[in-house]
Amino acid sequence: MADKKKMVEAITSMEEDFAQWYTDVVKRAELIDYSSVKGCLIIKPAGYALWENIQADLDRRFKETGVENVYMPMFIPESLLNKEKDHVEGFAPEVAWVTHGGGSELEERMCVRPTSETLFCDFYKNDIQSYRDLPRVYNQWCSVVRWEKTTRPFLRSREFLWQEGHTMHETAEDAEERTVQMLNVYADFCRETLAIPTIRGKKTDKEKFAGAEATYTIEAMMHDGKALQSGTSHNFGDGFAHAFEIQFTGRDNKLHTPHQTSWGLSTRIIGAMIMVHGDNDGLVLPPRIAPTQVVIIPIQQRKEGVLEMAGKLAEALSDVRVKVDDSDKSPGFKFAEQEMRGFPIRIEIGPKDIENGNCVVCRRDTREKYTVELSEIHDFTVKLLDTIHNDMYERAEKHLKENIFDAKTYDEFKDIADNKPGFIRAMWCGETECEEKIKSDTTVTSRCMPWEDKERISETCVCCGKSAKHLVYWGKAY
Repeated sequence: MADKKKMVEAITSMEEDFAQWYTDVVKRAELIDYSSVKGCLIIKPAGYALWENIQADLDRRFKETGVENVYMPMFIPESLLNKEKDHVEGFAPEVAWVTHGGGSELEERMCVRPTSETLFCDFYKNDIQSYRDLPRVYNQWCSVVRWEKTTRPFLRSREFLWQEGHTMHETAEDAEERTVQMLNVYADFCRETLAIPTIRGKKTDKEKFAGAEATYTIEAMMHDGKALQSGTSHNFGDGFAHAFEIQFTGRDNKLHTPHQTSWGLSTRIIGAMIMVHGDNDGLVLPPRIAPTQVVIIPIQQRKEGVLEMAGKLAEALSDVRVKVDDSDKSPGFKFAEQEMRGFPIRIEIGPKDIENGNCVVCRRDTREKYTVELSEIHDFTVKLLDTIHNDMYERAEKHLKENIFDAKTYDEFKDIADNKPGFIRAMWCGETECEEKIKSDTTVTSRCMPWEDKERISETCVCCGKSAKHLVYWGKAY
């Protein structure tokens, strides 16, 4: 297995340095490369294929709820951006500005969109006239630019890919229903496709999106115990609509202001998938998102009948994403490459296997091997792909549950923050001052006030000792 050793020796152990392990994996698995533009990354074919599968899955889910896709310009005039004060203040430090076009200075500088609320509102102002025009349930797939100081592949870069939904509704109740619905779409996608369990809940006012009345989030736990905000859904109320003077004639023949939502998920979800499931040999891709679900490796492929049988196996598995690795690399190198790239299933077929009427099937997540009759390979493989998904989810869920800790006093909270990576459940008084003190003292931030966990583990705020209002999940985060 010298070839395998050579293949993986460049990966730092996650136990030694998790951040470096992550960077090594995305590089060695050829998901990204660094560009000459500081803070901007090149997404290579293996990485982009993951995004294409994510996009296809989510797009289907969106459309099942009535969403239509549109596309807005990438430039926002400064005067348009300035129409919503809170929104502008929230994004001002990250905005990239265009001041010249061709050889001329622009009369008004324009920002490269960090998000598109203002563009959608400017459009909706003329598009919506009557209650009959509502709801407007639009989404766009695009890139956005935020001038981040510190970047990391997929997790944080100056330009990144995402989708952003922007909807308008007749009533506040309709808007809230859509806000919750889309967060549940994200949570279902993470569970059913990425095998990632999440905590759903509401952000505190300090952590909510700039200009929003309420922000809801799904929070995932990485292998190192840190949180990653994996998707958000915002209820804007009618604040943006008032700022942009959007009105419609209601059922009572009077003018009303619509209620707005926005929701988004970005390529950082690829980073989440890597950090939840990966191991010291590289990627471990959930089967339902893997661009290649099964790789067939012919052994002694120059011998008569081997490549032909590999092709027949691929034909038998034509309803899954399968490829035959018939390159000139050694079998050991191919095995190591399959593990590095995270392909869920490897099938080995050689002369002895053909003679015996079977093949060897190896699953990436546990490395278990099975001897399977050639006539049974289709049904066995399809079933195994589902088994792998379910097992990956169960392991991730077990890791999540085992790394949630309760703190009733501030000393307990600080001890957990220092010594036990994971989420901390603790009560909070609702005051931003306590939230800021906790962050200053421990680098821990509020992740969400959970929807599905309403237990009052104490009656006092973990920080100040005053009467508690909310149970909060806290954690260090990417």
